[in-house]
Amino acid sequence: MTIVTSAQISAPSTHPLIVAHRGASGLHPESTLRAFEEALKLDGVHGIECDVRLTRDGRLVVHHDALINRTSNGAGRIAKMDFADLRQFNYGTQDDPQQLLLLDELLDLLQDYPDKHIYIETKHPTRFGPEVDEQTVRTLWYRGMKEDPRVHLISFSHSAMRYFTHVAPELETFYLFRLREKKWNPTNTMLSRPYGVGPALAHLRGKPKLLGYRGLKTYTWTVNEPDHMRWCRDNGVDVFATDHPQVAVETFRTPGTVN
Repeated sequence: MTIVTSAQISAPSTHPLIVAHRGASGLHPESTLRAFEEALKLDGVHGIECDVRLTRDGRLVVHHDALINRTSNGAGRIAKMDFADLRQFNYGTQDDPQQLLLLDELLDLLQDYPDKHIYIETKHPTRFGPEVDEQTVRTLWYRGMKEDPRVHLISFSHSAMRYFTHVAPELETFYLFRLREKKWNPTNTMLSRPYGVGPALAHLRGKPKLLGYRGLKTYTWTVNEPDHMRWCRDNGVDVFATDHPQVAVETFRTPGTVN
């Protein structure tokens, strides 16, 4: 949140809301407790973004890739492994080992930061399909967060958007445009009714008419360069995700403004 001095009340400085992509992933191993903790501590950061997948035994875990090969000292496909086995690997560094997180554990952490938001992207492997969406909503329901304004649901799937709109209409949703939609969906046809659209930065810069498309809010990703952050500010982007939330905070810090 931006606090404006009395001298600026007549013309306040505004900028997009800053979301830490997979936590402060530019400084710490992505999607780990450490990355999320450090992001949530930053003044001026609106919230965090995470991806969720289902394990073979039906646990909802926080991880972007279908495989753990890139992010851990183990190997294998999350959808074909049990949570207990996935938990044995190190997703951090040798000096700061980290375990694979459950969404429940990340939501526990969020409770310590009542002013911060979370953007949850559901991943849809063929094996589980809509079960990931259902389990996500069920988790939020059990925790009393199904109507929490701090929770936002994002997905590349129109079917997920339709499901969320039906079962959790109070939660803000963003449909994420894939980069390849520039070719196969040139008219930006929408098959769902989300609260907002989420084109990638390259897509958005190449097709500025997606800004505020159909009067919807604009969430873009992944904005890592200060010049691109300022472009988002100057062109009316509402929210952006970045691997470097600390850079975004400093980019928008101006004399007389506390971020």
